[in-house]
This record gives sequence, C-alpha cells and structure tokens, in this order.
Amino acid sequence: MSVDYLNTITENASRLGMRIQESLSEHSREINLARFNASSLEADDKGRNIRKQLDSSSDREKLDAMKRLIALISKGRIVSEYFAQVVKNVASQNLEIRKLVYIYVLRYAEQEPDLALLSINTFQKDLNDSNPFIRAMALRVLSGIRVPMVGNIVVLAIKKSAADFSPYVRKVAALAIPKCYQLDDSHLPSLIETITKMLNDTSPLSIGSVAVAFEAVCPTRLDLIHIKYRRLCKLLVEVDEWGQIDLLNLLLRYARTMLPRPIVNMDGEEVDKDIELLLSSSEPLLQSRNPAVVLAVVRVFWYAGPLSVHGKVVRPLLRLLQISKVVERVTLSYVLVLARNNASLFSPHYVRFFMLSDDSRQVKGEKIQLLVCLINYENHQPIFRELIEHTEDPNDQVVADCITAIGRCAEVVPESMQTCLAALTEMIKNPHDVVVSNAILVLKHLVQTQLSQGSSINAANPARSSLDIISSLAKKIDDIHHPEARACVVWLVGQYCVPGQTAHGATSIAEWAPDVLRKTAKGFSKEDVLVKLQITTLAAKLLVLCPADQTVGLLNQYVLSLARYDRNYDVRDRARVLSSLLAGVAPSALTSNDLITPFEEKGGVVLRSEQVKVVLFDGKASVASDNHTEHSNAIVGSLGIITGKSALSDVILPDWLEEGVESALRDSPDDAPVPPLQSMSSDPPRADPVGAVVLKPNARSSVPTGSSATNSRKWASNLDDFFNEGAGSETEKSSEDDNDTDDEEDEEMGEEEDEEEEEGDSDERHEGEYEVDSGEEREVLHKAVVNETGYEAFG
Repeated sequence: MSVDYLNTITENASRLGMRIQESLSEHSREINLARFNASSLEADDKGRNIRKQLDSSSDREKLDAMKRLIALISKGRIVSEYFAQVVKNVASQNLEIRKLVYIYVLRYAEQEPDLALLSINTFQKDLNDSNPFIRAMALRVLSGIRVPMVGNIVVLAIKKSAADFSPYVRKVAALAIPKCYQLDDSHLPSLIETITKMLNDTSPLSIGSVAVAFEAVCPTRLDLIHIKYRRLCKLLVEVDEWGQIDLLNLLLRYARTMLPRPIVNMDGEEVDKDIELLLSSSEPLLQSRNPAVVLAVVRVFWYAGPLSVHGKVVRPLLRLLQISKVVERVTLSYVLVLARNNASLFSPHYVRFFMLSDDSRQVKGEKIQLLVCLINYENHQPIFRELIEHTEDPNDQVVADCITAIGRCAEVVPESMQTCLAALTEMIKNPHDVVVSNAILVLKHLVQTQLSQGSSINAANPARSSLDIISSLAKKIDDIHHPEARACVVWLVGQYCVPGQTAHGATSIAEWAPDVLRKTAKGFSKEDVLVKLQITTLAAKLLVLCPADQTVGLLNQYVLSLARYDRNYDVRDRARVLSSLLAGVAPSALTSNDLITPFEEKGGVVLRSEQVKVVLFDGKASVASDNHTEHSNAIVGSLGIITGKSALSDVILPDWLEEGVESALRDSPDDAPVPPLQSMSSDPPRADPVGAVVLKPNARSSVPTGSSATNSRKWASNLDDFFNEGAGSETEKSSEDDNDTDDEEDEEMGEEEDEEEEEGDSDERHEGEYEVDSGEEREVLHKAVVNETGYEAFG
C-alpha cells in the first residue's frame, strides 16, 4: 500500500514539474519579447515582417504581429498603414487575436473610415454570436468607431443588445448609449426610449450603467424615474460598486427634485416615506469596502436626510482615514465641509485629526483647518499644544497655518487669550523669519481686535498690555524682514502710539514711535511698496499728534520728499494726499523748497488738526471677520473642495421642493400587496354538482382516519421501504384479531356520515375537482383512480 502511494506521489510530482517547466518557458518567452521589444522594433521600423505575419495562417504569428503593433501604438508610433491587413483578422477564431484587432480598429477607425466600414459586417455578425463576451466586445467596438455614417447601425445594435439575455451585454449596451449620443445627437428620441426600457432591468450588473447613460443623455428627464424609484432603491445593495455610486447620485437628484423636504417641528421630524426608503436602502453601503461608495452614501445622508441621521456618517468617515494616504486626503476634504456646518459631530473625535510626521502638506493644512473648526472650551488645551508643537515643522506653509490657527483659538476661546499671546510673543524671538513674520501678523490682528472692542488685552497684567506688545514689536523692527510683517508693525506704531485708546486730545506720544520712523526712513528707498505706504502714513500721523516737535517735522518732510518722487505711483499719490491734508496742521514743516505749493496760491480747503485726526485715525481699527465665506457654498462630492478651485464637472445640487410631486406617481405593480390565494376554478359554485368525483377507500384497503392515525403512520423514505411497507400491511391484515371487527365497523359508520356531509357541502369543497360529463368518461376515471390509489370513486 505504501509503495503504491509513493508511486502516485512520484507520478504527480513529475507531472507538476513538467507543467511548471512549460509555464516558465512560456512566460520567459513573453518576458524576452518584452525586453527585446524596443530593439527589435527600432530595427524593424518599417515593419517588414509584420505584414507577412498578419497574412500568415498561423495564429501564433498573427498574435505576435498584433502584439508588436499594440506595442508601437503604446509608444506613440503611427501604424495605420497596416489597417488593411489587420481588418482581415477581425473574424479570427482566436479570442486573443480578436481582442487586439478590436483595439487597433478603435484606434484608427477615424483615420481610415472607408476600411473601418468594411469590418462593420463582421461586427454585426458577432452581435449574434453564442458567446456573450464576443457580442459585448463587438458592440463596444461598433459604438467606438467615430464615423458619423454608422450612427443608425449603432442605434439598431444598441436596441438589439439592450434586450439581450446576458446582463453583461446589456451593460455594454448602456455604456454605448453616451457614445452614440456624442456621435450624432439626432438619435436622442430613440436613445431615450432605449434607456426607458433598460430602467426596467432587474439585473444588478447592468442597472448602474443605465444610470450612467441616463445622466449623460437625458439628465433632466427625471419623470422617467417615477415608477422605477422604489425598485432602484431596493436594488442598491446588489448593484456593483461603481454602479452604486452613479445610482446614488441619480437617486439623490431625484429626491431633492421630486420629494418634499424633511421638516422639523415641535412633534418631531416629518420625513417622506420614499426618502426613508432611500436612506434605509443606502445605509448598509456605509460599510462598503470601496471608499467612493461610502462617500457617495455620506452625500446622500447629508443632503437628503434629516438632521437626526447626520450622525451616522461620522464613524464610516473616520474608518476611511486609515485606508490609505490618498483616501485620507479626499476624506478630510469631505469632513472639513461637514465640520464647518456642524462641528459638534466631529468634536469628540478631534484626536483623530492630529498631524503625523509623514502627512503631506495638503493633509496637514486640512487637519489644521479641522482642528480650528472643532476647537471649544473642553478641547482647546490639547489642540493648542498640538499647534504649538508643529510650529517647528520644516514646511513654511504648515508653520504659517499653525500660527494663524493659534490666533483663531484665542478668538474662539477667550479664556486662552493669555496663553496664545505669550506663545506668540515668544515666537518673535525665533531666528526663523517665517515664524516671526506670521507671529507678528497674528499679534497685530489680536491687538486690533481687542482694542476695537474697547478693552485692553489684559487689564490685570500690565506686562501684557497692548502698548507693551506694540513696544516689543517696535524694538524688533530691524529684525523683521517680511514686508507684510514690517507694514503691520509700522501701522500698529502709528495707530496706537498714544497711551490712550484714541488719539483725540493727546499731547504726547510714546518714545519708541519716532524711533521707528527714523529707522524706517533711513532705508525708505529699499523698502517694499506696502512698507513705503505705511511709513508715509506714520510720518503724517506723528506730525498731527506732535505738530510742534521739530524732529518729527524734519522726519516728516524727509519722508514726504522721498515718497513724492518714488517710482511707484501709489506711493507718489499717497505723499501728495497727505501733504495736502497736513497743510493746515504744520505749514512751516511742509513749505520748504518746492515740496508743495501754498494753498493761498492754488486755492482749496484747509482742514484743522481735529479734522485731519478723524481722517487718519478714526475707522481704522475695525477688523474684518473671516468666517470662511469662500467655503460656504462648497458641496460635498465636488472636485472643487479638493482642488480649491471650481471645476466644470461639479454638479449643482438642486433645491428642495416644498411639497414635492404626488406619491402616487411612484406606485408600481411591484409595490401592490399580494392578494390571498383563491380557488383555481373560475366558475361560480353550483348547488348540484353533476359528476363530481369523490374518493373513498374500497374493500381492498383499510385507511385509518383521525389525526392520531395520520400522525402514527410512518411514511417511507425510499422506494424499497415503500414496497416493503405494502407487503407488511397485507401480512398485518391477515393476523388481526376478531376483536378489531367492531372497531372497523364503527370506523365505516363514521366514514359514511362524513361522506353524507361531503355530499351536502359539495358546492364548497369540490370547487376545484375534476368534472366528468359522460358516463363512459366517469367509468374510465373511476377505474384509473381505483388502480392507482386503492380508493373507490363514486358520484
């Protein structure tokens, strides 16, 4: 036994080795062909042997030639000169050759329309092939030939394939409809009719492609969906993954266009039953393995469901963050749009949005925005620490976003103001210009916000008062190189150089204010345009506040002289405007040389000092609030929320109807309740049934009656037991005691009484029995029943 077993193992091993060797040799041949493909193709640019191989009778030669042609096409070579030889192999029996021929024909059918028309007959014949794959491939190629004159043929082929028994062929027919419509839009009525018929398809494989065809050909004909809406909702779970996405988008558009908006009132939520059907049918898809399906379901729940179902999308979205980096990038865009509308959904899960070292710049940026949206009093401390930690990130944009987010935290949670100010003040000492400049921008915004509200930043701590912060910034003016940051510091110095909140009635200014003007005036010509404008304004403000200060007057005269002849016209215009304003404040400081012409000579209105202060100071402390208005119209599922720019492919979500269309339009025969089972006979009951057949046991068989007898009988499980049971019953019958005779008589009397009752109620109990009219037929039926069942039939 063991020897035979070993021989079997040895034989199987040898067979396996032979098969592996054959497989390796075949694969090595293909690998060698791929390796030396480039060199062989370079040496054979003119294709001297390709024509010979295409005309060969060997399928292997033809296959090699077609592979070489497809390789040339993939490299961008033009091989249309072989079109005539390739078309000859359209009807090849080899499926691999036919596939490559179809690819080649699709590529060059537009350039060789006459030769492509020669192969249409073959494609039409393939539409009747017994193999559904060949039928589908023929239709795909036929619809892909971009020759306008074949439009009618393509329409007929689509109509024929739309009624094919194979769901795969019907799927290809649905995908061919948009191609035909793009080729010739005059076939629109016929294509809409075909789509209407295909919407009745119950195959999950093809219904998703029908949705694609509907969106491409007739997206506004939602009236065609009325009677199919509920059936499509029920088919959602069974449709293929990519078909589910298109079907969900179609059903969402239908729901918002044809169904009433969910209403929230004092008694609860009023949701239409068809919307509930859509939500219940799509809810299982939240567990799909395809992230695109999950995001499509999220879109349906967010835009079609009431507020109570929005929480169901949180866990599936968090699950997608762990799949891959690419999926995480798209999912974060969805979550960011949802969090801006309802941050309470994701606030408990803020830890899931902390940044990782291997995150991309885009992912880190969106996580920072999410943390800002989710911040509240309970979680502001860990979020603040997370943002502080990532201010040392190697990417400058991430650093700038983190510092800006810190300032946003101080605005959202006023209790964190002092912590944010302390952190931003420390950042000014950082050696990196990016950190310093962005910290200054945020500090300027916070100081401006607090002072515009009429309160100091920290009245309890003088070290952190507004003037102290501005003073520290003024002393760092030489270390600040970012143009926007320098402009912010200069503006703060000019706006808040007086100890009070306003400049009205002030007679003195801070000592560091003229020093800032002196430092910036030295390098005025090298400053950025934005900084030049603020330096010019600072000189005018200081002169208005201290018109008698000679040093300030000289600095002002020097700055205005430089600005008057600057290369930038904005700076020149600013200097002329300010010189005119200051003419009534300190004319002695402005009338040197040809700086300005005296107002007495050119005429005009001279403003008083108080009026100039109103122009320069009042109304400049207000802060424009940033409420992300640019993202308010972002739609979940659009390409714009990922790229940051609107795209032509973004679908506009339709508005709700207040009442919707009638629900009866969506009623279909499939929704009707199943009627109870009725009698098979359609004739009305008769009082005296003639020739009704009634079965009763004859003398040859004894059938026990009653439920106990029925339950006690042991039924045969196979044919042998059936015959043995019959033989055993005859033996038991002969061995019965005489005492059983009385019982049999009682049973026969009971049966006679039952038969009399059956005859009286025959119009109800024998409505579906056989009816026999003639006596001969009744006699024949009687004999047949007796022979088959052992019962007598009597009428």
